[in-house]
Amino acid sequence: MSGAGAGDEDDEDDLDLCHHDHQSHHRRSGEDPAGSICYSGLAPSSEEALSKEVRAQVQILVLAFSWSESDRSAAKRAVHVLAELAKNEEMVNLIVEGGAVPALVKHLQAPPVLMDGDRTARPYEHDVEKGSAFALGLLAVKPEHQQLIVDAGALSHLVDLLKRHRDGSSSRAINSVIRRAADAITNLAHENSSIKTRVRIEGGIPPLVELLEFTDLKVQRAAAGALRTLAFKNDENKNQIVECNALPTLILMLRSEDAAIHYEAVGVIGNLVHSSPNIKKEVLLAGALQPVIGLLSSNCTESQREAALLLGQFAATDSDCKVHIVQRGAVRPLIEMLQSPDIQLKEMSAFALGRLAQDPHNQAGVAFNGGLGPLLKLLESKNGSLQHNAAFALYGLADNEDNVSDFIKGGGVQKLQDGEYIVQATKDCVAKTLKRLEEKIHGRVLKHLLYLMREGDKIVQRRVALALAHLCSPDDQQTIFIENNGLELLLGLLASTTQKQQRDGCVALYKLANKAMSLSSLDATPLSPTPQVYLGERYVNNNTLSDVTFLVQGKRFYAHRIALLASSDAFRAMFDGGYREKDARDIEIPNIRWDVFKLMMRFIYTGSVEVSQVTPDMVQDLLRAADQYLLEGLKRLCEYDIAKGISLDNIFSMYELSEAFHAMSLRHTCVMFILEKFDKLIERPGHDQLIQRIIPEIRNCFFKAFKPNIMSPGCR
Repeated sequence: MSGAGAGDEDDEDDLDLCHHDHQSHHRRSGEDPAGSICYSGLAPSSEEALSKEVRAQVQILVLAFSWSESDRSAAKRAVHVLAELAKNEEMVNLIVEGGAVPALVKHLQAPPVLMDGDRTARPYEHDVEKGSAFALGLLAVKPEHQQLIVDAGALSHLVDLLKRHRDGSSSRAINSVIRRAADAITNLAHENSSIKTRVRIEGGIPPLVELLEFTDLKVQRAAAGALRTLAFKNDENKNQIVECNALPTLILMLRSEDAAIHYEAVGVIGNLVHSSPNIKKEVLLAGALQPVIGLLSSNCTESQREAALLLGQFAATDSDCKVHIVQRGAVRPLIEMLQSPDIQLKEMSAFALGRLAQDPHNQAGVAFNGGLGPLLKLLESKNGSLQHNAAFALYGLADNEDNVSDFIKGGGVQKLQDGEYIVQATKDCVAKTLKRLEEKIHGRVLKHLLYLMREGDKIVQRRVALALAHLCSPDDQQTIFIENNGLELLLGLLASTTQKQQRDGCVALYKLANKAMSLSSLDATPLSPTPQVYLGERYVNNNTLSDVTFLVQGKRFYAHRIALLASSDAFRAMFDGGYREKDARDIEIPNIRWDVFKLMMRFIYTGSVEVSQVTPDMVQDLLRAADQYLLEGLKRLCEYDIAKGISLDNIFSMYELSEAFHAMSLRHTCVMFILEKFDKLIERPGHDQLIQRIIPEIRNCFFKAFKPNIMSPGCR
């Protein structure tokens, strides 16, 4: 279409989320390729020839400024040649450098009439002015030329062209010159605040508002496009547009069957209301709400997008407005738009729903109409603004208790946790959403979730168990995971052959263990020694009052039965029971190195030993000795020291060590390490067998934590 112009979007950050504002946009007027001249890829000689051609046409315009038919014909041809050249942006600088701007500006006005009252024929009336406006509009596509054109005096002449219909005459030529003038103003003012202001000062806004009611639809559209640009981020222009009574006509244009008309109209209104609460109220009072909602079902994607954005802006006005938007039927089309292939359409609908979802009356309605699923899906988007708008909408929906179960049934908690978020604001929003959900897990919400965990299908049961592991209160863990079988659902995920399910189970169990402050059985901190009387360091391997000698690797170690009897049941059985060592003076100790035995005896005599000062191999040998002689305090010290060295490289051997010597604290630490490092562990061979081996241990330790007096099924 001649005069068609595509708009791009200008990002505007909002306090609660990023969104696109209605954009002022360039018009590439007359982009129809028919009859255009191609000048791309010019050789230096060609460029020189074209420069010469430009200068020649400029010279014609300078000289041919009269009503003679030959001058008018020559001027018409000259502006046509320059406009055709200007359609190629590579040529624009060359045209400007050739002096075309002042010559074209001169021909925006009709030549002077030689005699007052002269009614002789005026050849090509309006045509030369139209061509000049068209060419200048094309030159203004490059921002660096906008001010040059304005400084040459173009604006006052363009504003005069907007008024050419006022003498009552109407023709195709008049309509065309008005349209080209409006398009040129649009391009000149594009993202140029000072020129927007100059247009107002030159009196351009009142005739543009007047033209909104023009009979020619192309003129209406061009006038609306210019007003849209002039209103963008310019409060004085906004106020004058409203004062000129543009709102009633713009709202009528919203109902037009012509997509180009209602697209421009909704764009003007969007720019008027942005960051202008008073104008927003006036727009609503003027009856814009229902026709804007109607545009959500338009066949024009651009109008749908603009309408969704505008509704989001309306929704920020007050709570009543949010409710009215929903009551008037906006929710369903907005949700349908979430599933459009058009990214900007999805973004704007998510923006609108996000604003609407901040009102308690709307939250359940948005979820009931199917909004949760598409919004959760948008978290996977690689578009940061779209992702954030969806996250903000979900944050609103999470505020309603009636939505929590649907959130969890749909796997929403896992999607929130697993998302790869592009901007920090989105990460913060998701964290607040999870916190908001966590605060709702009690009372009737918890009862409903427990019902779903018992009676729902397997997928729902697992989703509920996973979500509750992350969100429930420690006070409810026994009810959820023991009495209602939640633990078995999580363990079932560990037993899965699917890595994703295994990972989800590991993450949930790790979170659950960390939240349960009462899980003392998972605490690897060494216990304090059992209160008793120790003989002290000076009696270690001292024959003073010694009444028993141990032979270790051929060396004698002097000891005292009283100290040994007080230290462990193993020595008590040795000396009080029916063992042959009971009355022996020298007792041989096989399978323990001298330095390890000496450390063990130091612990017996003092209640402490610096295991961190010896080699890892010796600590493991000391653990074996502590297990053999039932020295629980020493055993815990060894386990604690060994646990500090657990890594991906040795986790398999560490777990086997814990099993071999019944080192429960070390084993629990291994379990926690495996749960925490699952993502890295899966890269190691044999990880799956290790996961399966720890399942009984996990069951056992959680049963101990949640119900200390009740043993888990099959626990040892």
